[in-house]
Amino acid sequence: MTDRPLTPVVDGFTYLEGPRWHDGRLWLSDFYSHKVVAVTPEGKTEEIVTVPAQPSGLGWLPDGTLLVVSMRDRKLLRLERGTLVEHADLTTTTGGHVNDMVVDGHGRAYVGDFGFDLMGGAAFRTADLTRVDPDGTVSVAAEDLMFPNGSVITPDGKTLIVGETFGNRISAFDIGADGELGPRRDWAHFGALPDTDDVGQLVAAASIGPDGSCLDADGALWVADAIHHRCVRVAEGGEILEEISTGDEGVFACMLGGDDGRTLFLCVAPNFDEGERSTTTLGRLVSTRVDVPHAGTP
Repeated sequence: MTDRPLTPVVDGFTYLEGPRWHDGRLWLSDFYSHKVVAVTPEGKTEEIVTVPAQPSGLGWLPDGTLLVVSMRDRKLLRLERGTLVEHADLTTTTGGHVNDMVVDGHGRAYVGDFGFDLMGGAAFRTADLTRVDPDGTVSVAAEDLMFPNGSVITPDGKTLIVGETFGNRISAFDIGADGELGPRRDWAHFGALPDTDDVGQLVAAASIGPDGSCLDADGALWVADAIHHRCVRVAEGGEILEEISTGDEGVFACMLGGDDGRTLFLCVAPNFDEGERSTTTLGRLVSTRVDVPHAGTP
């Protein structure tokens, strides 16, 4: 366990997710206040927009237009002159709340979803990864992922890395020139899981629950471990290079940023229980300093 002190940045949120470093600030979604916010490293916060059906993944088109995942109505929205408009309807390719997203340099969005009613206690089901082209065309990019989450794209734009929160693994896909994904392969695998649709059994057997993540300049991935109250730095192949504990709080997303790219921001909260998080404001953003800067990926 690395002894890196965690510094409070800002608090008073419900449940922060989807952090992206953009134009000198950290942009985040606060699930249950329905706000997208931008935060400076010093904690100065601006509310950007309200997403009535709950915001999650964030990204930008090449012209700087903000894209926002709208979770509960399974849409991808576009912010135009202060107003949200529909960019794409994802209901035909998703099986649960739409969630994390990464947008590549061409404006193609790769969007994950829950695949099942996680908060309602439903049996586990795999999910597909949806691709949305800049014109709003929707297609299935990859199938049968175990809760796709924490997606990043390598700086050369040729590889998509996707955490599978209930799969005990991180997957990778080659990205073709047209945005098509090649076959899934292991980027890191942490062991076999029981053949079950019981989420509790999957969680109990997992070494890591990959949630939000970011890539550093050495090609290592900082991963929020949604199960074990820690953020880990993982090398391709699965070696854990560093581990930062978040103590009594869970950590559900992370992002490198700051002027030199060496500030690691962590989204922490007591847990991810919807009932508790939606009725309290215990979500926080904390940070620590690390040695290797951000890779410069979306």
